Amino acid sequence: MPHNIIWIGSFPKSGNTWVRAFLGNYFQPTGKNLTINELSSITTSDVRQDWFDKAAGKPFAGGEFDAWIKLRPRALQMIAHSAPGNRFVKTHSKIDRVGEIDLIPPQLTAAAIYIIRNPFDVALSFARHSSITIDQSIERLSDPANMSNADSGIIEVLGRWDDHVQSWTKAPGLPRHLMRYEDMVDNPKTAYKALLKFLQVRADYTSLQRALKETSFRALQKQESKQGFKEKPPGMDSFFSTGTYGGWVDKLTVDQVARILSEFKPTIDEYFPEIGQQAAAVIAANKG
Repeated sequence: MPHNIIWIGSFPKSGNTWVRAFLGNYFQPTGKNLTINELSSITTSDVRQDWFDKAAGKPFAGGEFDAWIKLRPRALQMIAHSAPGNRFVKTHSKIDRVGEIDLIPPQLTAAAIYIIRNPFDVALSFARHSSITIDQSIERLSDPANMSNADSGIIEVLGRWDDHVQSWTKAPGLPRHLMRYEDMVDNPKTAYKALLKFLQVRADYTSLQRALKETSFRALQKQESKQGFKEKPPGMDSFFSTGTYGGWVDKLTVDQVARILSEFKPTIDEYFPEIGQQAAAVIAANKG
């Protein structure tokens, strides 16, 4: 089997679409830009309906977990065999096994780009994305059985936020490049140059500047306002909301901040120590 899938993995609302947009534009010929609704031309997804239809040999409408998990390995094999070289594949799945089935099969995997974002901001953004309250969002992030389920029965196995992060960052033998959303916001040029180095691609100055310009958050928002975004969930006003971080400071209650810090402290301390300290300070300032 080909080891040719390069996963673009993340917990939902962590910057996955931004990375895909950058890669799509960087690899475009000079003079051509890739819009947000053309991302499937360079990246695919492990939950796309057409792959499961092809794997099933008919329109797939599983409806049950067992039907989906049994078909997933064949759908991923078809993705891996769909191109002679590497395939960029978006996923929100954690790395785990269900019985004898690997959600992220090592035998099909070349490498992974994994994007992380602090859970305080993820909780806010996931609430918007899922049309639920912030408290419900925190419950979802804290639930080991957390899954997203499409009407067709195609499932994303998310699990807890911290388990998701640890599953990707600690997977043995996986060539991986870790990106923090916060670093991408602060210095996108540095973040994406490091990504290109990981992919063993020369950072061409003209292509890099063009891709950065076309995938600035303002440019992505402008595209969505003009043409919509086909990946936007129903009921969501806009997919590209702020493009910043730290909104949790004004929008989460102290109890919500304390709950998130309590749930995920070891992983926050490992990957977001400065934000963990900020959260602890917010809690301390409101005691008594």
